[in-house]
Amino acid sequence: MTDAATEQQQVTVPAMGLVVLVGVSGSGKSTFARSHFKPTEVVSSDFCRGLVADDENDQSATPDAFDVLHYIVGTRLRRGLLTVVDATNVQQPARASLVKLAKSHDVLVDAIVIDVPASVAIERNRQRPDRDFGDHVVSRQHRDLMRSLRRLTKEGFRRVHVLSGTGQVESVEIVRERPWNDRREIHGPFDIIGDVHGCASELRTLLTELGWNIEYDGDTAVGASHPEGRQAVFVGDLVDRGPDTPGVISLVMGMVAAGTALCVSGNHEAKLVRALRGSKVTVSHGLAESLAQLEGHPDDFRKQALDFMDGLISHYVLDDGKLVVAHAGLKEAYHGRSSGRVRSFALYGDTTGETDEYGLPVRYPWAQEYRGQAMVVYGHTPVPKAEWINNTICLDTGVVFGGELTALRYPEREIVSVSAEKEWYAPVRPLAPSAGDREASVLKISDVAGTRWLETTHAGKVKIPEENAAAALEVMSRFAVDPRWLIYLPPTMSPVATSKLDGFLEHPAQAFDEYSGWGVTRVVCEEKHMGSRAVAVIAKDADAAERRFGIGDGTTGVVYTRTGRPFFADAGELVDRLRETVAPLFESLDTDWLALDCELLPWSAKAMDLIKAQYASVGTAARHVLPDARKVLEQAAARGLDVAGLVEKVDRRLGNAEAFRDAYAAYVHPTQGLEGVTLAPFQILASEGRALALTESHEWHLSELAKLEGDLITPTRHRFVDLASQDERDAATHWWLDLTAGGGEGMVVKPAHLSEGRIQPGIKVRGREYLRIIYGPDYTDALDVLRDRHLGKKRQLAQREHGLGLEALTAFIDHEPLWKVHQSVFAVLALESEPVDPRL
Repeated sequence: MTDAATEQQQVTVPAMGLVVLVGVSGSGKSTFARSHFKPTEVVSSDFCRGLVADDENDQSATPDAFDVLHYIVGTRLRRGLLTVVDATNVQQPARASLVKLAKSHDVLVDAIVIDVPASVAIERNRQRPDRDFGDHVVSRQHRDLMRSLRRLTKEGFRRVHVLSGTGQVESVEIVRERPWNDRREIHGPFDIIGDVHGCASELRTLLTELGWNIEYDGDTAVGASHPEGRQAVFVGDLVDRGPDTPGVISLVMGMVAAGTALCVSGNHEAKLVRALRGSKVTVSHGLAESLAQLEGHPDDFRKQALDFMDGLISHYVLDDGKLVVAHAGLKEAYHGRSSGRVRSFALYGDTTGETDEYGLPVRYPWAQEYRGQAMVVYGHTPVPKAEWINNTICLDTGVVFGGELTALRYPEREIVSVSAEKEWYAPVRPLAPSAGDREASVLKISDVAGTRWLETTHAGKVKIPEENAAAALEVMSRFAVDPRWLIYLPPTMSPVATSKLDGFLEHPAQAFDEYSGWGVTRVVCEEKHMGSRAVAVIAKDADAAERRFGIGDGTTGVVYTRTGRPFFADAGELVDRLRETVAPLFESLDTDWLALDCELLPWSAKAMDLIKAQYASVGTAARHVLPDARKVLEQAAARGLDVAGLVEKVDRRLGNAEAFRDAYAAYVHPTQGLEGVTLAPFQILASEGRALALTESHEWHLSELAKLEGDLITPTRHRFVDLASQDERDAATHWWLDLTAGGGEGMVVKPAHLSEGRIQPGIKVRGREYLRIIYGPDYTDALDVLRDRHLGKKRQLAQREHGLGLEALTAFIDHEPLWKVHQSVFAVLALESEPVDPRL
């Protein structure tokens, strides 16, 4: 119990945890809470009575009020918020329920006792007309409080602060104490080092490889520093099994003392501490080696080593919560928490209680289910190679068993390893890959089902309605390509603002004016190919496909539609031809894989059924019916009826029908298999380590793509326009008129240099005749109506989908778990999908 006489001015409480106020009615608890805590941090029993009974003094509502109080407190603790309970809490059962609640959320709980004389509390209650209970109630509460003071410290509170008398209550200062594991203010960069297990020589070799300067006292390494100010973080299990546990402890202990390293406890340190303190432990798994090696060192060193290991905490939360280091890993609900349960998980993992054929504990594969934002780096269970599972990685690569000692450079995500000098200790169980490998990272239905909000860097906060998610799930689960290739889906594109020029619905002038109004000074006008939007992901060879995408069946790429479906049942020949074609880009970009944004041509190669059903039927019907209608009108005119106006209308509609037929027929070309199929790439989305769609200008993209030659490639014609030059605007407009007059769809206008925010990433300006395919043969007769079209929703959608596409690409480039990449990919598909009832 904290002695109030020596701690009148300062009371420390957990910054994340529970504070239980204890005191009789009228002791001033509510005033104290208002003075030292935010209103939202205080949960009052009186307030909860008011919620359930409209009367804060209705004692009959107390059971319901405390149900509400416990729910609110539990919710706040789950969210990691400091919470203060303002109730009398003078009886042990009331306090026990709150202590249990805090422990269930793995947070610390303190008690602050407001101990004022009973006479003071009675007088205060007499002055409050809303307190109609007698003096005997306060006297009884005071007796309960006095009995409680003798046992409060044994009830599970971390600290009990007793403030005696009104003077101490009024003069106290509340100090919020962060958990010891909360080091969010440390940002690195870090070199995180896996299980060392007494391999001191390999540790020195690894530190040297990482660029550290090692400090010696004679032959003993006693510290290390990095010229770039990097900080080491050890994942625990420094000791046991290996040849030089004291050498490892000496080096790491010196680094931690100098502030150049952090270290968490491993299960082997915890057991060695118990053994050194004389506790009865089973001497196994390399403990005997550590005890024998330490026996030959001075008592002072052994004491320092014991104190060092005993002071190691279970885990660290670093870099604003982006990084968590724990020996055996840590699920998200435990990050930054403090309890025996959290420490046990951090040291031993999530064990099932079973043992395997080697007599070792079976551990639940928590990493497969991990969906947290923080990267979790750990060790404990040796694996042949450090591999990412979701946003977690195990760095124990079995150096003591003859494997490697591995470090992770953070935030670079670079793996650095050195080989063991020999097998120092025979493993009980052969090293096996991490359970689940890449399959654990694949999107699960729980990641996308229901209405969800995605917090993104490039698209802001995006809502995915449940009914849209249901529609997308159908496509993604039944028709999509192997999800390991699916790293991007292209966005929709907004049309240009409506033109008021006679005969035109869309015209380049509006695109130029819009971008100029957004502050863009230079744009690129790219030919808009009338084909099928395609994304091509191509690996240089089978090894690259397996290394980067986890595809080990010999497949080296895929070409898929804007809904993630494969274009062809067997695309092997197309992929092979494309891989040969893009060879110059593999070389110039120094990469072994590429993702390209393209159009697959001709349109009829994949849209022939649509053309026949939706377009040819309309054109054929019109060209058969309208001539017959004209003949009837001619007969009517011969009988003297005035049908000249109808004849003119039929002639105009017949001309429109012919133009409609010519418009879609221009994009129908015979193909046989892949013969006649070409790709028109217009952007290099990504390569190894580079999200090029985000970092490079369109001029760069088009220049690189100009290196591609051969029958498979259709170039994307383009021109750049200085928006301040009317001559360049006019020249681009004439170019567009020539393109569309010759059967072209039109062009896409984009900022020459990539930009984000409210600026549209691209605006399509389609030709007058092409628009008949979109709006129907007679759309030119209804231009006044069509000019009222509203583009707001379409433009918002285009920006959101564009941002989500960038989000997916950057997540893949940054080696984020595949489910995180796919959440953004899935969101694009969901936003494009027609909503369906999710119950269907």
